[in-house]
Amino acid sequence: MKFSHQLQFNAVPDWADYYLPYSNLKKLVYSTERDRVTAYGAHRPSLDYERGPSERTALISDSDSVERENSRFIEALDQSLDKIVKFYMKKEQELYKASDDLLNDLDKYQYEGVNGNDEHDDEHLHASPNFPRRESRTFDDDLPPNIISQNVTETDPQILSASHDTTELRKRTIDLFVLLSELKSFIALNQTAFSKILKKYDKITHSNLKRYYILNHVSPAYPFKSATKQNLNERIQRTERVYATLVTDGDLDLAITDLKTHLRERIVWERNMVWRDMVGQERKVQTVGVSEAKPISLRTPCGTFHVDRDQIYQGLFLAISLAVFGLLLKVNIFDQPEQNLCFAILVFASMLWAGEVMPLFVTGLVVPFLIVVLRVMRSEDGTERLSAPDATKRVFASMFSPVIMLLLGGFTIAGALSKFGIAKSMATFVLSKAGTRPNRVLLVNMFVATIASMWISNVAAPVLCFSLIQPILRTLPVDSSFAPCLIMGIALASNLGGMASPISSPQNVIAIQNMNPAPSWGEWFFAAIPLCIVGNIIIWLWLLWNYHPEKHTPQIHAIRASSDPLTFTQVYVVLVTIVTIVLWCLAHTYEGIFGDMGIIAIIPLVAFFGPGLLTKDDFNNFLWNVIMLAMGGIALGKAVESSGLLHTIATQIEGTVTGMSAFQILFVFSSLVLVIATFISHTVAALIVLPIVAQVGAQLEDPRPSLLVMGTAFMCSAAMGLPVSGFPNMNAISQENDLGQPYITTKDFLINGVPSSIFTMLCVTTIGYGLMSLMGF
Repeated sequence: MKFSHQLQFNAVPDWADYYLPYSNLKKLVYSTERDRVTAYGAHRPSLDYERGPSERTALISDSDSVERENSRFIEALDQSLDKIVKFYMKKEQELYKASDDLLNDLDKYQYEGVNGNDEHDDEHLHASPNFPRRESRTFDDDLPPNIISQNVTETDPQILSASHDTTELRKRTIDLFVLLSELKSFIALNQTAFSKILKKYDKITHSNLKRYYILNHVSPAYPFKSATKQNLNERIQRTERVYATLVTDGDLDLAITDLKTHLRERIVWERNMVWRDMVGQERKVQTVGVSEAKPISLRTPCGTFHVDRDQIYQGLFLAISLAVFGLLLKVNIFDQPEQNLCFAILVFASMLWAGEVMPLFVTGLVVPFLIVVLRVMRSEDGTERLSAPDATKRVFASMFSPVIMLLLGGFTIAGALSKFGIAKSMATFVLSKAGTRPNRVLLVNMFVATIASMWISNVAAPVLCFSLIQPILRTLPVDSSFAPCLIMGIALASNLGGMASPISSPQNVIAIQNMNPAPSWGEWFFAAIPLCIVGNIIIWLWLLWNYHPEKHTPQIHAIRASSDPLTFTQVYVVLVTIVTIVLWCLAHTYEGIFGDMGIIAIIPLVAFFGPGLLTKDDFNNFLWNVIMLAMGGIALGKAVESSGLLHTIATQIEGTVTGMSAFQILFVFSSLVLVIATFISHTVAALIVLPIVAQVGAQLEDPRPSLLVMGTAFMCSAAMGLPVSGFPNMNAISQENDLGQPYITTKDFLINGVPSSIFTMLCVTTIGYGLMSLMGF
C-alpha cells in the first residue's frame, strides 16, 4: 500500500489538516524533476530526454539552480513543520491540563471517600473544567478553525456533582487515554512522513537533503525531541495507573488490556465510515482518467457540449415519455375528458418515475402542476370540472395530509434515536449476546436490522448495521463466505423490516393513506411482526444452505457492548418515543381527542425540537425528497379519484377478477407488485398500484380493500431480487473490503434475493392473509 494511503488510513480524521501534506509535497518533487529534465534537455538533447524523463534520467544542472530548488522544497517543509509544532504544542497543553485535572479529581474523590465531605467535593468537581475535545474552541490565529470532535462526550457538571460514583472519572480516563494515544500516533506518523518524502526527493533529484534536514530541522523540533516523547509516554502510563486504580483494583496489566480494547473499538468503529469515505474519494480521483465511458462531444452553433451515455439515455427516455404524453393527450380512451387527461398524467409520471429521468421528488412536483393546468379534477358531486383556483386549493389541501405529519414524526424519532446513540447502543447490546458462531451471529444481525428498520426506517437501518459489523468483516479471511452471507442477510432483513411498522418505509405511509379506516399500530404489528419473524428465519436458512458459513469460518470476532450508562437525555428520548408509539397504537381509542395519528406525531416534534435536543440542522437533514415524493403521490391519487379514472379502471379490473376470492386477488396483485417493485422504487410501485388495489377491493361482492392494500404494501417491501430493488440492496452492493473489492455481486442477489422475494410473497399470501382475516380486514 502506498504511504499516502497509509497516512489516510491511520490519521486521526479530526486532525487531518495538521499532518504533513505528503501528496502535495510529492507533487512538488515531481514538478522539480520535470523542471530539471526540461532545463537539461534545452541545453543537451539526448536519448533519455527524447524518451521522456524517468527516475534513471541524469539530472544535471548548475549549482545555483539546485540551490534554488532545494530552498523551495525546504521552505515547503518548514511551513508544514511549523504547523505541526504549533498544533502539537496546543494539543499537548490541553491534554496535560486534562490529565492534571483528572488526577486532582481522583485525589479529591479518594479523600472525600475517606472523610465524607460531600459539600467540599461538590465544589471541587464543579470547579473542574470540561474534558477537552479533539479540537479546542479557542485556537491560535495561525491555525484554521477547529473541528469539534464527536468522539468525546461533554462532561455534564450535574453528573459530576451528583455523587462520588466513579463512572464519570472512568469515562474521562478512557477518553484521555484515547487522545494521548492518538497524539503519540500523530508524532510517529509525521516523523515517518518526513523521512519518506525526503527519501523520495533525494532519489528523484539525486540530492542528499534527507540527512541534513532530519538532523537540523525535524529532530530538534519540539514534538520530535526524545524528552517530549518520553514525557508523553509517562502521561500515558500515568493514565493507565489511574484506570487501574478506578476499575481493575490495581491490576495494571488488566487495565492496559482493557484500555487498548477501548482504544481499538472506539477509534476503529467511530472512524470506520470516515476512512471508507476518504478511500472512496481517493479511488474516484484515481479512476477519473481511466473510465471507459468517455463523454461524447457535440458541436453546435452555440458551442461544444459534452454528454455521456447516461445523459443520452435519459434524454432519449425523456423524449419518448413526452411523445407518449402528447399522444395520450390527443387520444380519447375514456368517455370523460378529465379521465383522458388524468390517464395521460398517470402514464407520464409513471414513465418518469420508472426511468428516473429526473430525481423522483422532482417528478412528484410536476404532478400537481399538470393536475391544475390540465384541469383534471372535478367537484365533490362529480358534475363539473374545477377551475384552476379551486383545483389548486383541493390539490394542496390533499398534499399536506395527516400522513405527511406521521412521516415527519417518524423522521424525528429516528433522528433522536440515532443522534444520541440509542439505536447503536441497543444494537451493540443485542449483538454482543450473539457469541462467535457465524450461524447465530447471522440470525441475530438479521433481526437487529429488522427491528432497527421498524424505528429508524429501512434506509438508515442498513447503514447502522453495516457499520456495526465492520470489526467482524475486517478479521475474516479474504475468501471467507461469511462476509457476503452476513451482508446479504442484513440487506434482505432490512427490506423485510420495511413492512414492520407504519413508519418504517414510505410505502406503508401510502398504504395507510389508501385504507379507510386507517389501521392502528397494534393492528399493523399483529400482521407484520409474525411475517417478519417467519420471513427472517426462512431467509436465514436459505443463506446457510447457500453459503455454509461455519464450514469456512468456525468462529468470528465477538462484538463488545457499550458499557456507558444511560444519560438523562437518552432516558428522555426513550420515554418520549415509547409514549408516542403507545398513543399511535391506541389512536382509534382516543380518536375523539387526537383525531388522527398525524396529530400525535406532533408530540415528538415538540418534545425533541423544543428543548433543543434536535436542532434546525437536524430538521433540514430530514429526507425531504421522500416527503415531496409522497406529497406528489398523494396529489396524483386524489386526481385519479376525483376525475373518475380510478373508478373506471377498477371497474374494468373488477370484470377481469370476477369470480375470484379475496385470496386469489391478493395473490395476483402480490405477484404483479413483486415484479414491478423489483425493477423500480418500492415507493413508486406503491404510489401507482395501491390506489387501484383499494378501489378494486372496495367494489368486490365481499369488500375487503384494507386486506388487499396492506398485503400489497407488504409485497412492495418484499421485492428484493436485484441490487436496485430498494436502498438496503444498493447499500449492500456498495460494501467493499480494504482492497476495494466488493463483498457481493449481482449474482448474489439473483441467487438469494429472488428466492427470498418468492418465499416472502408466499408468506404474505398465506400467513399474512390469515392474520389480516382474523382482524376482520
